[in-house]
Amino acid sequence: MPGSVVVLSTGGTIAMRPDPATGKLVPAISGDELVELLAWPEAPTLELDDFAHVPSFDMHGELALALGRRVAKHARRADIAGVVVTHGTDTMEESVYVVDRLLDSELPVVFTGAQRGADQPHSDGPRNFRDAIRVAASTQARGRGAMIAFAGELHAAREARKVHTSGLQAFGSPGHGPIGHVDGEAVVFQRRPERRQPLLPPERMAAVDLIRLHAGSDSRFVLASLESGARAIVLEATGRGNANDQVLEGVRAAIAAGVVIVVCSRCVEGRVEPVYGRGGGRDLAEAGALFAGDLAGPKARVLLQIALGSGLDAATVLAAEAG
Repeated sequence: MPGSVVVLSTGGTIAMRPDPATGKLVPAISGDELVELLAWPEAPTLELDDFAHVPSFDMHGELALALGRRVAKHARRADIAGVVVTHGTDTMEESVYVVDRLLDSELPVVFTGAQRGADQPHSDGPRNFRDAIRVAASTQARGRGAMIAFAGELHAAREARKVHTSGLQAFGSPGHGPIGHVDGEAVVFQRRPERRQPLLPPERMAAVDLIRLHAGSDSRFVLASLESGARAIVLEATGRGNANDQVLEGVRAAIAAGVVIVVCSRCVEGRVEPVYGRGGGRDLAEAGALFAGDLAGPKARVLLQIALGSGLDAATVLAAEAG
């Protein structure tokens, strides 16, 4: 395995131990300690970067943006093989996508973490960590963007979703499947995900809200986002990308005020298309809403945060991403 691998630690369950006073899992392990837990003398040379010590449910937009900048800076180096990011699983699918959209290098960036704390029996952290290092050091991983290595599977940043709250097989790529696997010491890829042109990092992430619709939704949350200063709203609509007449009223008000509305689906597979009337997708599109293809709601939100924060046209960026 030629070249060193940068290990950028952010916290998460992989770096957590129970607080002696409360029993609550809290970040407590440094990057150096993570490497010690590997017990892997033959590992490639590792360079440690202790970036943060936070649970991923506290990985807010500005911290994720700073993470994207730091990873991109490492990935431009000629003296390393790749980058591993240890991260909590709750919002890993968002952070890996931020990094992927800002990544302007061919070097592999591999996120990983754990569902069990470092001191819990049969912790999955060391195995996932070893797998991620193998992938980051693999020349076969170059040019595939940022990805997640978890439970022996490799998932592309754009497609990865957390699919189980506690199971060790925590991530999947619904509608797509893994891009590869780690089989013992072998890193095997089945396909190469399509990559879009990287975006320039904004000074700040734009304010974008994500609203999940349900049977009987109305316009209250859309109007609350409008009144609170959101620059864009992502609607996780039902089915093919539908709302109802009550939500449509709020969408029209938001678009009239210059707020971008993007429609995705709360379904885990399939694309949104403007088909139905009576407040459905066709009516939303005629009101000026944009459609996100098969992009998941949290990722559509991240994309808008970056694009609008950089002064880019949301419709142009979304069209290139949605395909």
